[in-house]
Amino acid sequence: MGNLIDGRSIAEKVYVDLRREIADLKSKGVTPGLAVVLVGDNPASRTYVRSKDKMSRELGLHSVKLELPASTTQSELLARVEELNCDPKVHGILVQSPPPKQIDEGAIVRALDPRKDVDGFHPLNVAKLAMGDPTGFVPCTPLGVQRLLIESKIDIAGAHVVVLGRSMIVGKPVALLLMQKAKGGDATVTVAHSRSKNLEEITRSADILIAAIGRAHFVKADHVRDGAVIIDVGINRMDDKTNERGYRLVGDVAFDEVAPKAKAITPVPGGVGPMTIAMLMSNTVKAARMFSSA
Repeated sequence: MGNLIDGRSIAEKVYVDLRREIADLKSKGVTPGLAVVLVGDNPASRTYVRSKDKMSRELGLHSVKLELPASTTQSELLARVEELNCDPKVHGILVQSPPPKQIDEGAIVRALDPRKDVDGFHPLNVAKLAMGDPTGFVPCTPLGVQRLLIESKIDIAGAHVVVLGRSMIVGKPVALLLMQKAKGGDATVTVAHSRSKNLEEITRSADILIAAIGRAHFVKADHVRDGAVIIDVGINRMDDKTNERGYRLVGDVAFDEVAPKAKAITPVPGGVGPMTIAMLMSNTVKAARMFSSA
């Protein structure tokens, strides 16, 4: 399909640049280090952690993978985070979401050293994103979305971007990122969500539609105008008895009916997902670079 945005090939381009940067840092005695913390045994989270750890090792990073039992207490997790905050070999820390019910996720994020918060969720990094301060860390999925658009030569400046979803993980930060007065920004951004009135009318006005609402096949052909660019952030499990796993991964966009109308569209899987991991690695290298120049 000629209008497909291939996240895997664009992620590979990112890794080519990162390998060069990592080699340069190592020549100065700095090996970028990433610690990923998993609490409990959520199968999807375990898969994500495994892929992040694998890519860290492939790039030659110092990789720390902490797998803690589901019974881990808030104070025990905070103690482990503080150890990583103080570890000079670790430049980036990620605590995999969602944690078990007894863990206050917001408190864990606030406990991270913001200079090591490569997920970009610490209040200081959120503020830096809002202010356009490049020393902060932008959440990985929004950063990946922006990079996909840039690499695909989609004109963001002046475009009307509709973001479907208002989470702190994707919706809000991607809106802030694309409206910045900077390269890859200058868009006119509308944030819509499940409670928005005349939702189809809003999404049809988009030059670029970013679907991050967390509902399988929510965006139909009627939501999209001809020639729009569609970025599908959703990852949903749909039952599929023909698949050996018993399910298949689908996006928030009904791909088969929307793709023919789109100027460009990301698939699920293979679109935004690979870019999220690539941007995590990029943020980790950025953290190491800032550490080495401090």
